[in-house]
Amino acid sequence: MSASSAPTAAPSPAPKAPTARAWRDALVAVLAGFVVMAVVAAAGLYLAGAGDLPGGAFPHVVAAVVVMAAGGQMDVTGGAGFLAGADASLSVLPLSVSLAGALTAGWLFLRPLHNRAVAGARELIARAVPLVLLWLAALTGVALLARQEFAISTGDSVLGDIGEILDAGPTVGFEAALPATLGFGLLWILGLLLIALLVSRRAPLPAGLVRFHSAVRPAAFAVVALLLAYVVVGIGVGLVVAVTQGHAGRTLAVILLGLPNLVWPALTLGFGGAWEGTAEGPFGLPMPQVLDQALRATGSDSGAGLSSVDVASLAERDSRAWWLVVLAVVLLLGTGGLAATRSPAYVRPWKHALHLAVALALATLVVCLLARVQAQFGLSLLGIGDAGGLGGKVDLRPLLWHTVGLAFAAGAVAGFLGALLTRRRRAPAQPAQPADPAGPAAPTDPVTH
Repeated sequence: MSASSAPTAAPSPAPKAPTARAWRDALVAVLAGFVVMAVVAAAGLYLAGAGDLPGGAFPHVVAAVVVMAAGGQMDVTGGAGFLAGADASLSVLPLSVSLAGALTAGWLFLRPLHNRAVAGARELIARAVPLVLLWLAALTGVALLARQEFAISTGDSVLGDIGEILDAGPTVGFEAALPATLGFGLLWILGLLLIALLVSRRAPLPAGLVRFHSAVRPAAFAVVALLLAYVVVGIGVGLVVAVTQGHAGRTLAVILLGLPNLVWPALTLGFGGAWEGTAEGPFGLPMPQVLDQALRATGSDSGAGLSSVDVASLAERDSRAWWLVVLAVVLLLGTGGLAATRSPAYVRPWKHALHLAVALALATLVVCLLARVQAQFGLSLLGIGDAGGLGGKVDLRPLLWHTVGLAFAAGAVAGFLGALLTRRRRAPAQPAQPADPAGPAAPTDPVTH
């Protein structure tokens, strides 16, 4: 048989991740993610004074914070038998804890995939399914631990006197709502895996999606870098505040538990976004004080009695709030330049503008949904009034579409200017090439992480 008639070798199929290895890698990612979240939550709660909680409650409180950080839902309960009832609700994500777990689990999920540019959809699913199932199993275990009840000291009040006579003191407790926790936890881990694949240029994609690489990944990476840059800046500011203004433990607790809850809304305020809310009673936001003061000043233009929070309203109380605009301009221009640098040279400036506008608008939408705060507690005596002055609420929510629309505009401007600046820098080293009518087959930029 001649060489020309020899049968051609069939192309070898793309390697598939062995099932045992996929489960092992998923187990490592899940355990590491939850351990990191538990350590960060425990450190933050300890610095906030939760280590002194009675009845061995500290591990249960740590578990509750981890559950909320992973997207779970906590139900707050309370009362004093037939004497009093409680109206309590809590909706807040400790985003520092969430971010620590997301970075850990996301990096470990991507690490075994950093060996080629293309992977089949089946392989990616085979990698994702074990991680999702193990994540939900671990979340279930932590949720079962996240329950506790505390006695409330009412001091010299009518409810305290009656409760002492009848041995029916008021209590408040919490427990995880398991069905809602698993539902939101599923959305949380699926969103994390999707973002990880969108951001990392070294992670493989199915062959049919590779052509979207230059349109999605540079802008997605740049926006994630922008959010992380705000966290780094916030850590620096927080450390300076801890050293120079006292209350170091409380400040470090805010950094470890909820720093993105403060700095990511600050990004939206910097490019013109606005939030609204209120703060009443003994509860409030720990930092910064100017935000708490703004929320306690009921706006006159809101029928719901909510205060408007934007750079102008904050600057009325502290002129340093205008630095939020300066910081946003500088970092957004850097974001536009970073996205353009990581994109192929043939992408035109208006496309850079569109890509970054969409990426920043979507990121702002997610920030607005995650960073909102709603906490309320009221203890009523025989269904009448507020007993012991314990009632209060904190509410902070975005003017959603106003803020997202401004994010789209800010992303478009930053993307266009960043592309122009990058094109000028590339021009001496990369002279313009004649356009190929068929278009490039694949991105020409080097694959870096």
